[in-house]
Amino acid sequence: MSNRSITCLAIVSAFFLHSFQGYASETAISYSIHDESIEWGPCPAFFPAGCQIAVLHGDPAKPNVDIFFKVPGNYDLPAHWHTSPERMTLLSGALNVNYRGQPTTKLKTGMYAYGPAKAVHDGRCVSDDPCVLFIAFEDPLDAVEFTSAAQ
Repeated sequence: MSNRSITCLAIVSAFFLHSFQGYASETAISYSIHDESIEWGPCPAFFPAGCQIAVLHGDPAKPNVDIFFKVPGNYDLPAHWHTSPERMTLLSGALNVNYRGQPTTKLKTGMYAYGPAKAVHDGRCVSDDPCVLFIAFEDPLDAVEFTSAAQ
């Protein structure tokens, strides 16, 4: 093996070692939607009473945050949008989600959904039981109320 190959191998090895060290310092976690250690907080003020959010991992003011989003059964979600794309899995209940200009997505427990950044959407928990979503945001967590006057 040439000196140049050895140098390249050393640089690549150092890069990967450095990259994985940051992850090794994190603690693995797991949660159930019924976990009593979860700290639930309120949703943005434009959501009706009963909506709750729990931050599972990350800092809501920074990229890559994971949350549980919970609403009571038969609850209407107001029209809103997020700066970030959102990746969702419905963990309980049944939820209809309406993205402007698209057919209604009818989520059942266990289903995955993707919402593009800045896509206006609303919804309804159509079950009597609460709807709980796991949502992963790429960018900092936000929810912006949509009003027809805004467009």
